[in-house]
Amino acid sequence: MNEPLLSVIVIGRNEGERLSRCLASVQAMRDPGGPVEIIYVDSASRDDSAARAQALGARVIEVRPERPSAALGRNAGWREAKAPFLLFLDGDTVLHPDFVADSLPDFDDPRVAVVWGHRRELHPEHSLFNRVLDLDWVYPPGLSEFCGGDALMRTEVIRAVGGFDAGLIAGEEPEMCQRIRALGYSILHVDRPMTGHDLAMTRWTSYWKRAFRAGYAYAEVSARLRHTAFPLWVAESRRNVLRGGFLSALLLAGATVSFLVKNPAPLGLALAALLALVLRSAWKARWKGGDARTLLWYGLHSQFQQMPILAGQISCWIDRWRKRSRFLIEYK
Repeated sequence: MNEPLLSVIVIGRNEGERLSRCLASVQAMRDPGGPVEIIYVDSASRDDSAARAQALGARVIEVRPERPSAALGRNAGWREAKAPFLLFLDGDTVLHPDFVADSLPDFDDPRVAVVWGHRRELHPEHSLFNRVLDLDWVYPPGLSEFCGGDALMRTEVIRAVGGFDAGLIAGEEPEMCQRIRALGYSILHVDRPMTGHDLAMTRWTSYWKRAFRAGYAYAEVSARLRHTAFPLWVAESRRNVLRGGFLSALLLAGATVSFLVKNPAPLGLALAALLALVLRSAWKARWKGGDARTLLWYGLHSQFQQMPILAGQISCWIDRWRKRSRFLIEYK
């Protein structure tokens, strides 16, 4: 095969049938204008993911670190890639057939280092969690501060910044994007479909762990970037401490006072205040789309998630104080 134009790097851990679906979507993409190589990086799966990928024609790299992370997998993939452009995908996603071919021309601007499009849930109808969290993927198009795990990138720029920070268990893409921006490059979010994602969330515990992981990433990344030219998430982390602390205190105080005075009114007032915040968040999120009921649930999610996010931040602070490394936080 001639030198590839594009290296597709798929990372996964115990993905099973989701991985087969992901790789099939890569093979079905519209011709981007040159050869494509597919690399699958497996992070110590306990299922047959590696064998599935090999059977579908992907080059398989297996990594078995003591502390697995998405960053380690992505680094292992791009370091073996031969193409000038990299497409990073998570193994639980499905690639839109036109995304790469439509997005490569955006790199005609030499300042653009990363192009990413819309990631949406494949099955928002399967659970309330899927339906609500689908709106979390909606970002306004244009220049952005960071991208997510699915993105098209210039290999030379990734090499210049040294790739992803393997010490991070989450938030590795936003952190790397700040180092890319520090070199004068830009991150471009385009208004076109990119991937479908299979969140497959049906349990409350999974929802809590996902938000907890986000909080851990906020605290870890903001601490690393606090004194740089692009102090990502510093303001968001502070704001979450205030919001998460306020909501926790509000509900706890309402329940405690109601119990002590044997009157539900204080708790009712706390819940009314929470409802007002929920309605405010739902109204502000209406640009994301969705019907009124979904937006209402999204407003509740926007408020309630502040508490597990705060718990994740506190956990990160404790780990840093104890000089302890946290293992991968998985919510599936």
